[in-house]
Amino acid sequence: MYKVLLMTACLLLASCGNVDVDHYARETPAFDLAAFFSRPVQAWGMFQKRSGEVVKRFHVRIDSRRDGERLILDEHFTYSDGTRQQRTWTLVPDGRGQWKGTAGDVIGEARGQVAGNALRWRYRLDLPVDGRHWEVELDDWMYLMDEDTLINRSSMSKLGVEVGQVTLFFRRMPEVTP
Repeated sequence: MYKVLLMTACLLLASCGNVDVDHYARETPAFDLAAFFSRPVQAWGMFQKRSGEVVKRFHVRIDSRRDGERLILDEHFTYSDGTRQQRTWTLVPDGRGQWKGTAGDVIGEARGQVAGNALRWRYRLDLPVDGRHWEVELDDWMYLMDEDTLINRSSMSKLGVEVGQVTLFFRRMPEVTP
């Protein structure tokens, strides 16, 4: 009897964290991914271990451009320990509210869906950690707060177990007038 109750409790807890992006369909402002990244963006973030300990802080400069229907995001990371990293995303619309994307350190294809003010973005990443490479899964949730501010919270897991979280705040830079 105890095992059945424990299994039921675990299943109920697991289902509590499974919000569908459509839950945000009526939220405003509506998030237009291509429009948000139509200007340079800066972001500030941190990675926390499962325990809550902040391991790294970072700044990201994101430049973007359109190539036909493709949206190219060129990300330049500067970490609190002085290391730098660059990632270039190629994003392509894939139906109503759907996006797919690739990047050099992304394994396979990332998949995303926009609804209302939210974007859920999922992918596997080849993550260098202490001279080794980990294959981790990311479940990103992005929420547009106003036309220039985006908040991102990501859960990072390995083999189904959460190893940490990434929190990011994005800010679009003012338009440059000639």
